[in-house]
Amino acid sequence: MATLLVASLVGVLAFAWPLFFQTSQAGESAIGHTTDAPWLFVLLLPLLVAVVLAELSESGIDAKVISLVGMLAAVGAALRALGPGTAGLEPGFFLLVLAGRAFGAGFGFVLGAVSLLGGALISGGVGPWMPFQMFACAWVGCLAGLLPRVGGRLELLLLAAYSLVSGVLYGVIMNLWFWPYATFGSDFSFIPGDSLTANLHRYFLFVVATSLGWDIPRGILSAVLVLVLGRPILNAFRRTARKAAFEAPVIFATPAVSEAPTVSEAPAVSERRTDV
Repeated sequence: MATLLVASLVGVLAFAWPLFFQTSQAGESAIGHTTDAPWLFVLLLPLLVAVVLAELSESGIDAKVISLVGMLAAVGAALRALGPGTAGLEPGFFLLVLAGRAFGAGFGFVLGAVSLLGGALISGGVGPWMPFQMFACAWVGCLAGLLPRVGGRLELLLLAAYSLVSGVLYGVIMNLWFWPYATFGSDFSFIPGDSLTANLHRYFLFVVATSLGWDIPRGILSAVLVLVLGRPILNAFRRTARKAAFEAPVIFATPAVSEAPTVSEAPAVSERRTDV
């Protein structure tokens, strides 16, 4: 959990540092992270490795789980390629929610980042925004694993509500990667040196005016898919975890050495007496 917190803190700083260290020039570049995004990506990769190693040491992830991450990441990447953000309709988010719920926060964090990376490579969505998307998707899967433990229909309703909220918040958070560096008019733009409250107010107006038309459909689609497909997929995930015995320790037992079988003596052949 400590590794997850450190990785998330790095992501929060990457998104929000212009709000607190207001030295950037608003309107200087529409893509303000052109230079630092590659370094953020380079930093994110060892953080993902650290999360995996931490989960391995805590028995939260083993080799079988890592292979499952790879398979689900491929599925998530394919789902992203089916709907790469068109009108906010991205079907891959519901898979992150269900996998994070079934396998835990660490699994969800790694799956979110890796599936986004795979989807970006397939769909050609590689750019300075990609490491920020990887962090945002990682948080979607991670927080799903931290939701309260409930069962039955209440669980599906909880996951659907979370999918709706996380689908909207994903877009709200993602706007921060470019908003401080672009100019949208005095009512919507980031102003270096102004108070945090005033800048957040302008950011709220910007989100309402521009991105909610994509964020709300994303959340609604994720919630509907969870309600329709959530129960069979959750059952399949949990059955997989149970049959694969993800949480069972692997013990190599030395087979007992059996004694060599003894050959029983053959019965003596009775001599035939012959009369002379």
